[in-house]
Amino acid sequence: MTEKTVDVAIIGSGTAGLNAMGQVRRARKSFVLINGGEAGTTCARVGCMPSKAMIQVAEDFHRRTHLGRYGISGHDDLRLDLPEALEHVQNLRDIFVDRVLEHSTDKLGDEFIEGYARFIEPTLLEVGEQRIRAGRVVIATGSRPLVPAPWQAFGDRIITTDEFFEYEDLPAAIGVIGLGTIGLELGQSLHRLGISVTGFDQLDSIGGIRDPEVARTAIEILGREFPLHLGRPAQIEVAGDRLKVTAGEHSVLVDKVLCSIGRVPNVENLGLENLGVTLDEHGMPACNPNTLQLADLPVYLAGDVTGERMILHEAGDEGKIAGYNAAHDETAAFRRKTPLAINFCDPNICTVGSRWNELDPDSSAIGEIRFGPVGRALVMGKNKGILRVYGDPQSGRLLGAEMIGPQCEHLAQLLCWCIEQGLGAGDLLRMPFYHPTIEEALQAALYDLYRKVETKNTGGLVELERLPS
Repeated sequence: MTEKTVDVAIIGSGTAGLNAMGQVRRARKSFVLINGGEAGTTCARVGCMPSKAMIQVAEDFHRRTHLGRYGISGHDDLRLDLPEALEHVQNLRDIFVDRVLEHSTDKLGDEFIEGYARFIEPTLLEVGEQRIRAGRVVIATGSRPLVPAPWQAFGDRIITTDEFFEYEDLPAAIGVIGLGTIGLELGQSLHRLGISVTGFDQLDSIGGIRDPEVARTAIEILGREFPLHLGRPAQIEVAGDRLKVTAGEHSVLVDKVLCSIGRVPNVENLGLENLGVTLDEHGMPACNPNTLQLADLPVYLAGDVTGERMILHEAGDEGKIAGYNAAHDETAAFRRKTPLAINFCDPNICTVGSRWNELDPDSSAIGEIRFGPVGRALVMGKNKGILRVYGDPQSGRLLGAEMIGPQCEHLAQLLCWCIEQGLGAGDLLRMPFYHPTIEEALQAALYDLYRKVETKNTGGLVELERLPS
């Protein structure tokens, strides 16, 4: 068995691992990047990008249902070649993966090691027949879809995102269990592509929404497209050559089940027990969220493997934090960014900053607007949804927001920047809002919030700053 010594060993070549590598390179430290399994990021292979490609195909095809109201004829004759559509999604997926590899692992020589790493001790790793002695280690092994052990007995009739984007065709009926981001995005897309879809979730809400008003609106809107059975755990059993999915008194026969009930960190066989730190009931060590260090060890955790903020931009930030600390003698703490989550179902479901359940009712104010009367949304034929903005009742400082509505991905991004800057409702109302845009919905919600806060803009006009005399 050979042994190699480096300053930093990075386990995992996904988003977090690649960003960690960038920091180590910048510090001119020696390193190895170790990767077991498929190369390329989760986002490019089985996550953000192929799902958005499928969403786009589904939305474009679904748009035909609106054309009649505009006097456009012939829309009833439009047909979808599903295998061709899936091939298009796969071709785009391959482009995204190739771009990741071209700008990362393809350009590495001996620094890239293919294989599964295992800790022998905190700074000694074993990869096949090779041992790596590292000054510091970054664990960025990512996550995988969770499939309960009893369901694994159903074989390939249970599918996850790991297999979903490899299909050349799809069955007539699919049950979607788990209506978070993945379940809603793919479930709605499948429905719009002509698949019979039934959704299940043991929670009473969907899309990770915490605000009860937003949750009710989301369930009402999306429940018009395909059936949603909520509040009861789903059970699966074989029914001839099909599967029967039951939740409470509701049952449906399907050809396959898309399991989207969550993701779990890839840590089995990593030898974390050899780190000498306490592991929780899931076999995970605790780490500092601002340094990403495990206890006082020269070991750092980054990306989906933390099980916390399992979103690409957060994985990138965590890779940078872990990589920086692994490449420097002094461990530094970094402030984390304002939380932001976007579900690209139609309408978009978005959450920003503090969530509704995190608010103190006695020290928060809420501004609200429904999209029904919003002019631009009405013209687009998408005037459905609600936006709720949370603020401090004294200063008006923005705290967070939850929403479902058209193009809310952009409203959420703007609000996130404003919360990150510590701005208040009054500050935003002095920003220009062009007419007619979807952003006018945000303006209306801010006016509603502004009326409920104590601190008002000075100078006579809410929207304009008065010049000195």
